[in-house]
Amino acid sequence: MGEVASTNWVAAKLPQWSAVTARRQTAGRGRFQRSWISDEGGLWLSAVVPIEEGSSCRALPLAVGLAVSNALCELGVLGLRMRWPNDLLVNNRKLAGLLIDQFEPGLAVAGIGVNVLNRPEESDPSLKDQTARLADLVPSPPSLPDLTGSILRHLRCVMEQMQGGGFGVLCSEINGLWGAPRQVELDLDGVIRSGLFGGIDAEGNLILWDEFGGSSTFGSHQVRHLKELMK
Repeated sequence: MGEVASTNWVAAKLPQWSAVTARRQTAGRGRFQRSWISDEGGLWLSAVVPIEEGSSCRALPLAVGLAVSNALCELGVLGLRMRWPNDLLVNNRKLAGLLIDQFEPGLAVAGIGVNVLNRPEESDPSLKDQTARLADLVPSPPSLPDLTGSILRHLRCVMEQMQGGGFGVLCSEINGLWGAPRQVELDLDGVIRSGLFGGIDAEGNLILWDEFGGSSTFGSHQVRHLKELMK
């Protein structure tokens, strides 16, 4: 498609395993309705996937993140890591982001944005030195249709794994994508907690270790923002 407000909104009424891409989005969104710059040259993709209610649904951003990560690693992207619960970074710069919406029972829309040839900092100068793009990370970036096909192939594979064995079968692989241990600060809707990020549990909840060796878990609906603390 050409220009749309949001590919997730376009995909809202489509059947499972349908997919929509657009040249640009005018109302691209992240978690908690944060703005996502979706300028021409990036991949703005929404795929409709079947889901079961419960923990697997809540952990879907992590499963989709794994699929996108697998597709990007297959292209030769080095230094890729996940940032809980829905970002993919290279050298602390954001390469891709995810947004899950549910408009119909039993279906979810997985919104996937990947910076490819676009330059989001030209639309929002505050993003200077904050983003990465595929064109700078691999010698020959794929065409947007080829990248779409690769991501959808990996997404179907990951979803079939999760449907066959539950989200827990993906945990080990996802926990290998966080990178080095790091201190984080969580905004729990105004309440701030800090500690050592400890990966995820079998339901996709964040594990936070405190200075005394105790741990707490938090779901994505509880955490408005995760900030990585630089040493």
